[in-house]
Amino acid sequence: MPESPPLALQPPSAELSAKIANTIRFLSADGVQKANSGHPGLPMGSAEIATVLMTRFLRIDPKDDKWLNRDRFVLSAGHASMLLYSMLYLQGFLTLEDLKNFRQLDSRTPGHPEHGDTPGVEATTGPLGAGFAMAAGMALAERMLAEAYNTPKFDIVDHYTYVLMGDGCHMEGVTNEAASLAGHLKLGRLIAIYDDNGISIEGNTDLAFTENVGMRYEALGWQVQDIDGHDCEAIARAIENAQAETSRPSLIVAHTTIGKGAPHKQGTHGVHGEPLGAEELAAAKAGMGWPAEDFHVPQDVLDYFDVRRGEWMAIRNEWNDLFAAYEKKHRSTARELLRVASGELPKQWKKACPEYAPGKAIATRVSGGEIMNKLGGVIPELAGGSADLAPSTKTEIKTGQYPDFVAPGAFLGRNIHFGVREHAMGWMTDGMALHGGFIPFCATFMVFHDYMRPSVRLAALMRLRSIFVYTHDSIYVGEDGPTHEPIEHLASLRAIPRVQVWRPCDANEAIYAWQSAIERKDGPTCLAMTRQNLMTLDREKYAPARDALKGMYVIDPEGEKTAEILIVATGSEVHLALAVADALRGQGRGVRVVSAPCLEAFKLQAEGYRKKVFPKRLKKRLVIEAGVEQGWEGTLGESGLFVGMDDFGYSGPAAKVAGKCGFAVPAILEKIAQAAW
Repeated sequence: MPESPPLALQPPSAELSAKIANTIRFLSADGVQKANSGHPGLPMGSAEIATVLMTRFLRIDPKDDKWLNRDRFVLSAGHASMLLYSMLYLQGFLTLEDLKNFRQLDSRTPGHPEHGDTPGVEATTGPLGAGFAMAAGMALAERMLAEAYNTPKFDIVDHYTYVLMGDGCHMEGVTNEAASLAGHLKLGRLIAIYDDNGISIEGNTDLAFTENVGMRYEALGWQVQDIDGHDCEAIARAIENAQAETSRPSLIVAHTTIGKGAPHKQGTHGVHGEPLGAEELAAAKAGMGWPAEDFHVPQDVLDYFDVRRGEWMAIRNEWNDLFAAYEKKHRSTARELLRVASGELPKQWKKACPEYAPGKAIATRVSGGEIMNKLGGVIPELAGGSADLAPSTKTEIKTGQYPDFVAPGAFLGRNIHFGVREHAMGWMTDGMALHGGFIPFCATFMVFHDYMRPSVRLAALMRLRSIFVYTHDSIYVGEDGPTHEPIEHLASLRAIPRVQVWRPCDANEAIYAWQSAIERKDGPTCLAMTRQNLMTLDREKYAPARDALKGMYVIDPEGEKTAEILIVATGSEVHLALAVADALRGQGRGVRVVSAPCLEAFKLQAEGYRKKVFPKRLKKRLVIEAGVEQGWEGTLGESGLFVGMDDFGYSGPAAKVAGKCGFAVPAILEKIAQAAW
């Protein structure tokens, strides 16, 4: 029994390789021309790169696009989507009709590749550099799974991650962050191919970009090769060299001509982001001896890929046989690998959660870390790290299997030192989620979500199971001052569709916030945790903490029958709301208090429940949250009051900062009195 499937792929002849490249080149140009929209330049220039990857290296199977050990290919230059779609057509994922519907409503070939909408697309790309950073996350996930599950005779996980980049990818800072970490970790199975065509939308790249990219990557710990990107044999040799280099990731700088074949536009910015035009396209086809008909595919190219798909299936079947033998020898380990790859959770996992006795004061970042560790003890696929902040965010897993930190060339661990790289950290977390086999998390202070918004947004677009832990969630950061006090960040996160933002009010609500994050499969979760201690509420007096799973719930039932004022609060401000309610009741007022740990979860509840929490008769509504008002307008109604932030905070002890910002019972009572409620 071989240790892993051999790369038994028969390369086409030089003549057929050239024909396949031209098929990709003109399918891409035809698709853009028919849509009258798109980017033909890079696809036409990278056709040989795509040809070599598909015909000599990629191990995939279009009949099983979820195969665990498939190679991953990510198009970081997502604007060149017709290149990927032409590849997916030849591979068997798409039809010719799909290519003809490029950029049309409801087609499987949208303007930029979208994971989940188009079979075979490994990641949604478009923001330049993001695909590269996600690919680094995929490569890290592959190595971590390989270390955890491979045995000396069974290399069950041993695939490569390929990524195609453009000039713009290297200009974006996220690539430097991700490349730095990938080089540090020695991710030898990450192979990046740089389509270096020297052209951007505004003109030659030397207008703004004159650095030596290869030298930069060498300094970051990468193997770097410099080749002619139109020479199939040179491309193949470079990829073979990259595969042979196991201790460093590889960058192949492939010099190409953008829009290759277009007689008047190749090598110019005029072919970057607009159709060739009918005359130029016709001239390009004539100049390269290509039939004039649209979407032409030679029969021998079709025949070749019919055989190629059989080779791919044979490789997967050989891997299936290898896994069957592995399963016989390592039954429990194989069963666990299948489970984590499927995304299913172990049985009875919720029983691992702790319980917190009332009266104990504990910050939710601390209780959240304890909860995460209890869950990590029974969920080995829970893995991640922080941006050099684990002692502050409390997000180091110290329990269960593989509690160590991942280190350069040593991947048997679940904790990752991302370093001060929030931008890359978010994208690599998404890459791990895309790869599968993990429930990945990352952590930083909430104010630094500003560095991560793009990765959270794309996690939502792709419906990824990424978990973003944000601690130090408000002005109660105090002494660090307004640079570190998040004011608009809760509203900013809630504005992203498909994101669930949880802000628990005590340790027991934090349990259910973590449970929801672990369980959720249709989008990312953000956990907003306090720096300051919060008293654990007595749940015999107040509603059960499990009601938090409904998103909003009546936490204090006292005075329900006489309630005339409804107070809503999140996180640490729930305690202030309860104190305000007690003061109002001392004045003879009836008050209902609602804890709102997750607005998005509340919107998913039945209408009857939502009306029960917010009956129309209670029009006097007060919302307390240490953030901006945006997003609360619907809850407040026409006559509601908002106690929050309309400017930045201050530097000083947390309690004094809060008092100056109006987060105190007397100040809120005065505001209610001024409203003449």
